[in-house]
Amino acid sequence: MESLPTLWFVIIAFFFTGYLFLEGFDLGVGMLMRLFARNDTERRVLLNTVGPVWDGNEVWLITAGAMVFAAFPHWYASLFAGLYLPLVLVLLALIFRAVGFEYRGKVHSDRWRAGWDWAIALGSLVSAFGIGAMLALTTTGLPLNANGDRVGGPFAWLNGYAVLGGLAVVAFCLVHALAFLMLKTDGEVRHRARRALRRWLPIGLAPLALWAILVVMSHGKTGSWLLLAVAVAGAVAAWLLAGRGKEGPAFLGLGVFLVAGAGAIFSSVYPTVLPSTIDPAFNLTVANASSSDYTLGVMSVVALFGIPAVLAYQLYTYWVFRKRVSSVHIPAAHAVLPQ
Repeated sequence: MESLPTLWFVIIAFFFTGYLFLEGFDLGVGMLMRLFARNDTERRVLLNTVGPVWDGNEVWLITAGAMVFAAFPHWYASLFAGLYLPLVLVLLALIFRAVGFEYRGKVHSDRWRAGWDWAIALGSLVSAFGIGAMLALTTTGLPLNANGDRVGGPFAWLNGYAVLGGLAVVAFCLVHALAFLMLKTDGEVRHRARRALRRWLPIGLAPLALWAILVVMSHGKTGSWLLLAVAVAGAVAAWLLAGRGKEGPAFLGLGVFLVAGAGAIFSSVYPTVLPSTIDPAFNLTVANASSSDYTLGVMSVVALFGIPAVLAYQLYTYWVFRKRVSSVHIPAAHAVLPQ
């Protein structure tokens, strides 16, 4: 029954897109710790905007990977084995980033804080680039043989599409973070974020737009072209609205760009889940890479209850922590004196 594999392809695409939307801005905020914030107080403002939500956002990536493992084991095996080296680097980057969030304020030392600031910034950068490269290669292909094994050395995955995908996600994360900071901060940080978003949004969205255009041009489906047009409209709307100070609508415009663009990419490659650049006959598809109908049926029942619970929890979290943060909310850093 091909309907169940198709359903799970859509669900997995939804979770990868949701991850890019939610984790996108907090990866961007991590990078902006060194690119945007001018002093320690501003860096603490940035940290406080994502502090309550960053670890919950990462769950979307873990869940998407687990879904690939359970629903499409052949896709999982070929993708994760073929990208073993870059994904290990992504894992290490995420670890350093997480440790940076937790350890940064444990010692009252400028040198200590600066070191962890760099860990957060570089961890966010490497994570965003690696995940972008992985998703780009998922939609453009790896050198897979008839058994689904990657052919070539440890850097056989490193090509123009991988670089484009990495740059696309990094750049999107940066502009998405600026839009998020417009919503979540007040004062000087908010105004600078608005000006920076207006200036850098076209450049920041260009690599992701190019990736989508290349994939859609290669497969040429009518629905994909329509979604691409919606994505362009969302980007233009976000740029115009940011210039007018319409912060919430501008943020939503970026969301439209991402969701429609990702929809254009995933709908273009369907039913292929991982193309082979050696021979199209070796492509992994929703039909030949999926688990049994029984497995997918059980997963569908679990997802019927699990996915709404995850969405409800995330919405509740963002509602609770919806207030703006500014420099006046940040107390002076202090050392804990021994008793």
